[in-house]
Amino acid sequence: MSTRLKRPAFWRHLLMTSGLLAFQGYLGYSFFTGQFGIESQDVLEAEIDELGARSAALQAEIDSYRHRIGLFRSSSLDPDLVSERARALLSLAQPGDILVMLDPVTGQPIFGSANASTADQLTDKIEVGID
Repeated sequence: MSTRLKRPAFWRHLLMTSGLLAFQGYLGYSFFTGQFGIESQDVLEAEIDELGARSAALQAEIDSYRHRIGLFRSSSLDPDLVSERARALLSLAQPGDILVMLDPVTGQPIFGSANASTADQLTDKIEVGID
């Protein structure tokens, strides 16, 4: 019985070679432009920098809130500052305080409160400011 050896087909080698070259081309393309490729590394680094800056801003805001909350502790409250702030908010004064009246329109101090005409001007301006 004779055995005849078949020569491999030329198209089979050509098809296998072209398939492997196409796969290598795809891998090379993905290496440069893929999600984790060389070009996207710049985008990822920019995003990391942006998120780092955002994180630093949020940390500064958290530190600010922690500082403001720390001021509410009774051990850190200064009684002089508390009384000064309360008097300013309530528009109250103690006998030893020096008061400076400001013109509500210009914001400039009003001088000469000893004159009667100036006292009338103050009363008029205060009434105008209330309305």
